[in-house]
Amino acid sequence: MAYVNSTSTTHGSFSDRFARLVKDLRVAMERRRVYNRTVRELSALSSRELADLGLSRTMITRVAIEAAYGK
Repeated sequence: MAYVNSTSTTHGSFSDRFARLVKDLRVAMERRRVYNRTVRELSALSSRELADLGLSRTMITRVAIEAAYGK
């Protein structure tokens, strides 16, 4: 019986890791902006307007999460 164990680590340079961190933070901030904007815009609608869209007030955060994060 043969076993193979392969471990791969890529540390990269500090500048590569820092650039990745900055990129990830920008993506997270943009997603949060989309979430906040969606909540703000949907909350500004009347209950009648939300009903026309097939939404209720309780669905606003769920719709915003889906818009921002795709979940």
